[in-house]
Amino acid sequence: MVAVVVERVVVDPKVLRGKPVIKGTRIPVYLILELLAAGMSIKDILREYPELREEDVRAALDYASKLLKQEIVLPLEA
Repeated sequence: MVAVVVERVVVDPKVLRGKPVIKGTRIPVYLILELLAAGMSIKDILREYPELREEDVRAALDYASKLLKQEIVLPLEA
């Protein structure tokens, strides 16, 4: 069963063990977030992953924001 979490982000147990991915790809949301955190611009990401659109990158950010609003956040170990 495929669940649409936010527009353009889906969760399918058959794709990357249910990790949230950009719809129609196998590109996980966490990868987009890691690239942004590493300093890549949206334009850089789109050049590296031409199957993505700017809306996909923004959807990954939207997903992360909504997830953090709903979850109990625990400190990460360094």
